[in-house]
Amino acid sequence: MATPITLLGTEGPTKTLQEAIRQATAVVTNAPTPMGVDFLTTQHVTINGFTNDHATVPAKTIDIVLPTCIQTIAPDQNGYVPPGTCNALWDYYPSFSAALVFTLLFGLLTLAHLYQAIAYRKRFCWVIVMASAWETIAYLFRTVSTRHQQSTGIYLVFQIFILLSPLWVNAFDYMVLGRMIYLFVPSHEVFNIPAPTLAAAFVIFDFVAFLIQLAGGSMAGPAAPADEQLRAIHIYMAGIGLQQLFIVIFVAFAFKFQVEMHKQGVHKRGSQANRRSGWRPILFALYVSLTCITVRIIFRLVEFSSGSTGVSNALLTNEAYFFVLEATPMLLAIFAFNIIHPGSVLAGPESEMPGFLTTCTNIFRKEKYFRKLDESEHQEMRILRV
Repeated sequence: MATPITLLGTEGPTKTLQEAIRQATAVVTNAPTPMGVDFLTTQHVTINGFTNDHATVPAKTIDIVLPTCIQTIAPDQNGYVPPGTCNALWDYYPSFSAALVFTLLFGLLTLAHLYQAIAYRKRFCWVIVMASAWETIAYLFRTVSTRHQQSTGIYLVFQIFILLSPLWVNAFDYMVLGRMIYLFVPSHEVFNIPAPTLAAAFVIFDFVAFLIQLAGGSMAGPAAPADEQLRAIHIYMAGIGLQQLFIVIFVAFAFKFQVEMHKQGVHKRGSQANRRSGWRPILFALYVSLTCITVRIIFRLVEFSSGSTGVSNALLTNEAYFFVLEATPMLLAIFAFNIIHPGSVLAGPESEMPGFLTTCTNIFRKEKYFRKLDESEHQEMRILRV
């Protein structure tokens, strides 16, 4: 407990309070708050009353509680301190070896996807290259963070990349299905939505989810106050919840595509049947990728459901869950397209669907054209009436 400070003053309450705060003694409580990482400094200030010609103010004691952090435990050679203590960034002792292994694995997948994109000459495959590259960067910074566990900057870079990289895989899934519809479905559409428009719409949806998750991930830094961390977690959870909603809607389009392919009689013999049968493996890879992303989203939702504390959530305090439910699913989601690369199926000039920017430009031009057409029709009607 702090010993209250008694101050005598007659200059007025404002100046007396300022003097009191300057002279106040701080008592640091080493017990963490319920959020697990914040510590409090309590300042007890007693201000004596005074009387002058204008007013009488009685004596009053006030408590000023401020967040602070005083490290009383010496970190080990890697900067580790026990969870719940001051400057503890990790809720467990992170494994250097495991982080390094996944850094190498994602690095190999990145090189493989880069080679395949060049070999098959598929420009849209830069998206899956970015996905794998972001995962590689994330685990590289995680590896470094295991040796510098007091560095909030390294930890924050790891968190942002690990939280956002799956959105690149999502975007690639949307692009792949759009191109499959464009190549294999004679009408180039599903549910009366043209394939380029479908792919562009879901990429935009994915970008919206990206921005929401980026806002939450960047706010949830380990040095942020507890209430701000909780707000950031809620924002991020809203972002991944929206991402999963888009995946569910997208799966409906994928299933409709599958039904349409069956209606076309894909079991017929002949060269055309052989050409059209290539949609099955790539659709399987698409389903595998989406399933892995869904597993990862469910893991993140459950992980963050208890806020930023791991007191009642084993997913936060056991590193094995992270590698099984986060790292491995994303590795498989990317690796599925290494095994069955879209370029091996989406071949030929007829498979080249208009890109995102071209599709958006065409939609804008169509709207402008129909707007002018409507104006022309209205003008003709006015002339006829006259």
